[in-house]
Amino acid sequence: MVSLPALARRGDAATRELLSRAARRAGWTPTVLAHPGYGSGGRVRVLGRVLLAPAGAHPEDRRAVPGWQRFLTLESAAAEVVVEVAGTRTVVRSDDDGLVDATLTLDLPDVGALPVRLTAGERTSAAVVHLASPDAARGVVCDIDDTVLVTGIATPLRAAWRTFVQPMTRRQAVPGMARLLRELTSGAPHVPVVYVSNGPWNLAGPLGRFLERSGFPPGTLLLTDWGPTPTRWFRDGRSHKRTALQRLAADLPGVRWTLVGDTGEHDPALYEEFARARPDRVRAVLLRDTTGGAPRQERFGDVPVVYGADGDAIAAALPRTG
Repeated sequence: MVSLPALARRGDAATRELLSRAARRAGWTPTVLAHPGYGSGGRVRVLGRVLLAPAGAHPEDRRAVPGWQRFLTLESAAAEVVVEVAGTRTVVRSDDDGLVDATLTLDLPDVGALPVRLTAGERTSAAVVHLASPDAARGVVCDIDDTVLVTGIATPLRAAWRTFVQPMTRRQAVPGMARLLRELTSGAPHVPVVYVSNGPWNLAGPLGRFLERSGFPPGTLLLTDWGPTPTRWFRDGRSHKRTALQRLAADLPGVRWTLVGDTGEHDPALYEEFARARPDRVRAVLLRDTTGGAPRQERFGDVPVVYGADGDAIAAALPRTG
């Protein structure tokens, strides 16, 4: 028997296909949004998203629109995308949600921000792939909402207002978190930084600009699609973050990660699960205490854990963890 979420998924796909046909008849064509990727040791992960848009228009030109308007997009499934990186051209296709997530094996420079170009039809978008040093011994995985960006997930109406209405230019960074992440990435070249969030890919552009404007170190964004799945009415946030951690452990096998999150949702349980399963891959867990409690320390097995009300409180407690 077909489940209700599976039927919803089919209905969503059918509706999108119907709208896509109408949009193409009206002259809309595929446009691709390239997002920062990561890589090391001859392998890169290239990320992007393909949408349909009117001729001469580009979704990322709408920087001043309210957040809710960014959800009014029409994804282009199975679109052909040409990836150009390190002098090599590779043809890939977007998935059912219009997402491009391709892993390529190439002859790469050792480290640095490697330019990448994605082309769909006649439109091109550029981003970078952050190449970690092949001998990188540490990296940072960081949540976004209520860890670096004040959202108030515990208060759903306030969180919805900030996400769907308030412009990203008026959003506030969690105090001290940019300094903390810069400290965690200092002292070594090209420390990999990955921002993992249950937020939608629709907000990737504004989030990237917010992180840059607020002084956070550059890195890759790993977001989600908010549509129904074959087994759920709504995407599984825990599964997304769990899969992201497992994928990073496989893609960058020499890196021991500092996991940064908050106590408002699932970060403590997910980070503890990963730290106990792979203690050799975790340096520390740093959690912003959304209740504003005093700094404290504990351990997930052999992995030190530090709690603090903001980035400065966490940073002040770090020397005592050893």
